Amino acid sequence: MIAPCLFITETDMKGRGVFSSADITKNSVVEIAPVIVMSGEERQLLDQTLLHDYIFEWGDDTKQCCLALGWVSVYNHSYKSNCEYDMDYDDKTITIKTTRKIKAGEELTINYNGTWNNEKKVWFDAE
Repeated sequence: MIAPCLFITETDMKGRGVFSSADITKNSVVEIAPVIVMSGEERQLLDQTLLHDYIFEWGDDTKQCCLALGWVSVYNHSYKSNCEYDMDYDDKTITIKTTRKIKAGEELTINYNGTWNNEKKVWFDAE
């Protein structure tokens, strides 16, 4: 499920990103994406490719990874993200939910550290 108001477009500095064409209320689920789960061995191979920037750690021990089949991999990172994501290991899905009101035309972002307000440095230069 992807909210019908979402769209992907180019950003000024971060490549593609996910934006909204309408206002969205706080705590709204905007996407539920199925994922493909890969083993630790497969993750080591993927970490050597461009896909490294689009996969998520998966599982309690974080050795596995997953690739989301929706738009989840296109959400850009922000330390002040306006969305958070939840991984459902049983259903093999990632859910994106807003953490505050989103205005029409605004980019939706997630914090790649897993918690919307986590300020731990990520592996690339980020705002």
